[in-house]
Amino acid sequence: MSIQALAHQIARVAVIDGEHTTAFAPLCLYRSSARTDPTPCIYGLGLAVVAQGHKQVVAGEQVLNYGPGQSLLVSADLPVIGQIDQADVAHPFLCAYLALDARALLQMAAELDLPPAGREQVPRALSLNVIDTSLIEAVIRLVQLLEEPELVNTLAPLVQQEIMARLLVGPHGPNLRHIVAGGTPSHQVAQAMAWLRLNYKNDFPIDELAARAHMSPSTFRLHFRGLTGMSPLQYQKQLRLQEARQLMMNEALDAGTTAARVGYESASQFSRDYSRLFGEPPQRDIRRMRDPSASRAAAPVHRLAM
Repeated sequence: MSIQALAHQIARVAVIDGEHTTAFAPLCLYRSSARTDPTPCIYGLGLAVVAQGHKQVVAGEQVLNYGPGQSLLVSADLPVIGQIDQADVAHPFLCAYLALDARALLQMAAELDLPPAGREQVPRALSLNVIDTSLIEAVIRLVQLLEEPELVNTLAPLVQQEIMARLLVGPHGPNLRHIVAGGTPSHQVAQAMAWLRLNYKNDFPIDELAARAHMSPSTFRLHFRGLTGMSPLQYQKQLRLQEARQLMMNEALDAGTTAARVGYESASQFSRDYSRLFGEPPQRDIRRMRDPSASRAAAPVHRLAM
């Protein structure tokens, strides 16, 4: 019943298909009345709760399938390929996503006096769990507040804090604390990932990244793959290609210019990598995305497309 109530609330706000920003900036709602093809995008630190429909998410070697009654926690910025595989007009895919703040989580974990994360653990940046009644009810209250604009700015941050507290003490807690807490291997890798997000255009030796994480190269590779499901080079490549797609869509750049802008020395290598990720060469993919009659999978890649 709680999941059905959440679906009802999301549908009241998200009345048409697409991504819906809300009066409370960390909260986004999503609706799709049809299945989609696999779509590359980047997930950020946050919680996704599907109220209706079903989705598959692939991050490197990790494949997750989730639907109503499950919560997906994203603990670090991660390139993924997402696909809505259950949705129709009568039963659209409905999802709520709440962005989280790492510093606030860390401070809350200290206030709750939770045990430190074990250093030996290698968590995934994506974790899937059954959502408990208390957490789903908090998410419902947050979405309901959107219909009371005079209260959103005052009450929504309080409900967000409740959700973060419930995440920290619930099944997601150990993974979450391990990644946001300073000194753990996963936190050190997450810091290196953040540096990569800012410097993805530049080539780098693995030794430099490992040094930033205060690890040996072999240990760094192990923890990076454990956290993300991919190697540092694969992670950087996906960042470059997704930025390239946005540049060609938003600035009408040609493939050669775009390749150089995102750090490729070879335009032909860029086209090969682009085709492997997006399924078509750059110009053909962009034409398809701009064509109003194109398939629904050709929507622009967003910062986060849960």
